Amino acid sequence: MRKRVFSGVQPSGILTLGNYLGAIKRFVEIQDEFEAFYCVVDYHAITVPQPPESLRSQIARTAAFMLGAGLDPEKMTLFVQSDVPAHTQLGWIMECTATFGELSRMTQFKDKSQGKESVSGGLFTYPALMAADILLYDADAVPVGEDQKQHVELCRDLAERFNSRFGSVLKVPEPLIAETGARIMSLQDPHKKMSKSDPNPSGYISLADSKDDIAKKIRRAVTDSGREVAYDPEEKPALANLITIFSHCSGRSIDEVVAAYEGKGYAEFKKDLAEVVVEALTPVQARHDAIVADGSYVEVLREGARRAHEVSSTVLRRVKEAMGLSLFIDPEGVRI
Repeated sequence: MRKRVFSGVQPSGILTLGNYLGAIKRFVEIQDEFEAFYCVVDYHAITVPQPPESLRSQIARTAAFMLGAGLDPEKMTLFVQSDVPAHTQLGWIMECTATFGELSRMTQFKDKSQGKESVSGGLFTYPALMAADILLYDADAVPVGEDQKQHVELCRDLAERFNSRFGSVLKVPEPLIAETGARIMSLQDPHKKMSKSDPNPSGYISLADSKDDIAKKIRRAVTDSGREVAYDPEEKPALANLITIFSHCSGRSIDEVVAAYEGKGYAEFKKDLAEVVVEALTPVQARHDAIVADGSYVEVLREGARRAHEVSSTVLRRVKEAMGLSLFIDPEGVRI
């Protein structure tokens, strides 16, 4: 029997090359190995204000890009979080399982709230909802980037705490982190993760960027002192980031990329890098456009929600029963 994985992608803005190389490409690679549940986590997106029409459009485009990247409805389950009621129900239970101190220590909350006069309560508590997302599917593992490992550790802590109180109810998942490529950095600041929320659009490559835009952003990407194309994350973090992107877009190892540019300068390297990125993204963009045009993602998400509800309602019922919560109406809305 295959092990099960769960992971999600936020629909807050157009996906970036970092989202693709750090997460979605990996989702595609492991869909044959695992029973995979992937989710467009729209509840997580509303921890900051989202215009309704924009959010609706981004949910559709996120799903279309995920399918365009190669996710196969015959091999995995793709759905939208808000279409499955169990997520918010178990989310509240996990909020009541977590402590204020645990949530206060979450690095991403500190980063996202820094410098803001006020933030939503959801931004503070969303790691508990993220834990619920994972636990609802009895996930054995969670494919995440290194920056999300803290959230999986919290999920594990909450599951173990819940089980210590109520018995062996929840499966405790493991983080599944790729050795390289799980964290693609900004083109303008190699110490920051590439993010679609970056106020400087030159810092990220959007999956919707044109060939010219991609080439322009790579030409403008910061590099380190010297001219030698060498992989040294400590001394040359900007160049190491570009080499990592080259490696994952081309399928060549980092050593092969470095060897190919021995004795050559940054200009030639960047020119070829732009071509490699364009070559990697062009088929994804073409499939995305076709999926949006024919609306085929709608049925995929509808069937995905049905399957996700089937699995998650079983886990939620198990949780409620263990806690002594009411089951006069079961999670499927049927009076019993």
